[in-house]
Amino acid sequence: MRTNSSGHIIQLDGIRFIAIALVLVEHLFVEVNSVPVGATGVTIFFVLSGFLISRILLKSRDKNHDTPGGFKKYLSKFLIRRTIRIFPVYYLVILLLFIFNVPPVREKLGWLALYGTNIYMAVYKTWMGSMDHLWSLAVEEQVYLFFPFLIFFVPKNKLIPVLGIMGVLSILFRLYYFYTHQDFGIDDWIVTYVSTPACLDSFALGGLMAWLQVYKNDLFSKLFGKSWPVVLALAGWILLQIWSKSFDNRFNISFVVFDRTISSIFGFFLIGRAVMGYNGLMASFLENPVSIYLGKISYGLYLYHNFVFNHFHSGPMHPTVRLFRKIYQYVPDLKGSVVFEALVVMTLTVAVASFSWHFFEKPINALKDKYAK
Repeated sequence: MRTNSSGHIIQLDGIRFIAIALVLVEHLFVEVNSVPVGATGVTIFFVLSGFLISRILLKSRDKNHDTPGGFKKYLSKFLIRRTIRIFPVYYLVILLLFIFNVPPVREKLGWLALYGTNIYMAVYKTWMGSMDHLWSLAVEEQVYLFFPFLIFFVPKNKLIPVLGIMGVLSILFRLYYFYTHQDFGIDDWIVTYVSTPACLDSFALGGLMAWLQVYKNDLFSKLFGKSWPVVLALAGWILLQIWSKSFDNRFNISFVVFDRTISSIFGFFLIGRAVMGYNGLMASFLENPVSIYLGKISYGLYLYHNFVFNHFHSGPMHPTVRLFRKIYQYVPDLKGSVVFEALVVMTLTVAVASFSWHFFEKPINALKDKYAK
């Protein structure tokens, strides 16, 4: 396992970069892309999050379980660290969007403030404009509400069966919803995509990975010590996409029910191998300073990208749209170039996320060690 002096697993920043890149590719090339790579990117984030929070919680549990006030210390440390990392920039963005009256922030402020965007989408079977992507952050926050209790109170030798049941129930939820709704379409798919119960197989696999690393490190090393399982899992994901394209209806059983599970399995092996440490070209890519940096600011890249530009919701007076108009006045041949527009939006997104990281997120992150020792 390759770590820096603070114990940070180096190649995981590169994995974060891969995940955010998949999301950005889908959103920036929405006119020409038909493969749900963005959904796979989000799923990789879910598996990674499940691994990292479970790893932290398992180690904290073992340290505090049999000590006076152990649960309070265990829970408060986790919540304080998560709060410091996630809340400040999230609520800053919501505040700015509220001030500038970016729809539908003022109309849906309660849902946004309480991390309930995915619940709103599932209940009303609709998206939320430029706020669409915040559904995944809502899922993560909802998982953070019960995962600490699950890991602290379930005996460690019973945790794997519990995670297994959680994962199976997640698949069955999507399967049941798919078969009980005739003429299954995009409105129904929203429910099976953004609901927290529909995402738990990803977090369960992340939790399994953490359990193996903490308690069965020899088995973890054997399972993730080679790269061929990653290639095999990727091949499985590709075959699933081919199967999905064989249906006339885009919202078919492959896409609705199995895509997240197969993507989670791919993420499971991709991340586990990175924890052990890739070699060769993959190591060079994941440990490249650019990959590490973009992975480090991936939360900001994800949070800001839909506000920098959204193909469906950025109106004629949006600053990025106005910038494009100005560019096309001088270089009309660039108009209509998907690649050019994607490069511009990506550059702007990286600039905004970098500014946010260096002048807001990073200084606040430094408080974690002060208030959650």
